[in-house]
Amino acid sequence: MRTQSLKKQKIGDKVFDVVNMIILALFTLIILYPIVNTIAYSFNDGTDALRGGIYLLPRQWSLQNYKTVFNNELLPTATKISVLRTVIATVSQLFVTSLLAYILSRKEFIFKKQLSFIYVLTMYVNGGLIPTFVLYKNLGLTNNFWVYIIPGMVSAFNMIVIRTFMNGLPDSLVESAQVDGAGHFTIFMKIILPLCKPVLATVALFIAVYQWNSWFDAMLYNRTSSNLTTLQYELMKLLSSVMNQGSNAEAMKNAGNTVSPLTMRAATTVITALPIVCLYPFLQRYFVTGLTIGGVKE
Repeated sequence: MRTQSLKKQKIGDKVFDVVNMIILALFTLIILYPIVNTIAYSFNDGTDALRGGIYLLPRQWSLQNYKTVFNNELLPTATKISVLRTVIATVSQLFVTSLLAYILSRKEFIFKKQLSFIYVLTMYVNGGLIPTFVLYKNLGLTNNFWVYIIPGMVSAFNMIVIRTFMNGLPDSLVESAQVDGAGHFTIFMKIILPLCKPVLATVALFIAVYQWNSWFDAMLYNRTSSNLTTLQYELMKLLSSVMNQGSNAEAMKNAGNTVSPLTMRAATTVITALPIVCLYPFLQRYFVTGLTIGGVKE
């Protein structure tokens, strides 16, 4: 009887593994199809794409969509600004936010509840677009590169995630370091930060994706400064121009255009997503650990 039950259990395990693999394979295909379809449209002729019916491979191969994007004279400057703002903002915001999170995680800090409430309040209440613009203008941040960095130096959500992770670290680490004469900044730099690599990598990915994809602040505060434009803003302007020209499909065909709003949108999506896709594998091993541990408080 015991042998039969073990055989049944083994058969059940095999059936479960097969069903599980089939479900995961289907789930993977559902996720990959929109990505492959977007790439196929980005390499397809624009006029031909208006017919539809493109799924996994381009029907009429063309590099004109990418040529149209890369022919933009401001693209090198915009790419440089986007890279600079992403790197500088990620490093500075990560340091300042984690430092604030460490302060608010210390039990001996008497104002941590009041400050935490104030920071959480900023997640739900803001001054509005016009007051914010007037404030930035009075502070000299308009037509200024630092408008990309300073206003978002601290994120309440990221601070809560990092603080929750730090609350899970043993207090004995800090206490033993204090007995040896270490100050709080030394403890933060040499003990806390090395132990927070998973959550820091997760938050760094959040910040980098936001900074890389942001274009509204460039349009709002630096639209008159071509040397401060960003890649996303230039791609948005190009896409808007193509969409305006291609609003009439028949007119596009008569004009002999080889790009269309559909294929241009696909090409810009591929270009903007590629750097983040290349970065994610290096942070993926920290991502799940940092997000789950930083998001649950014991």
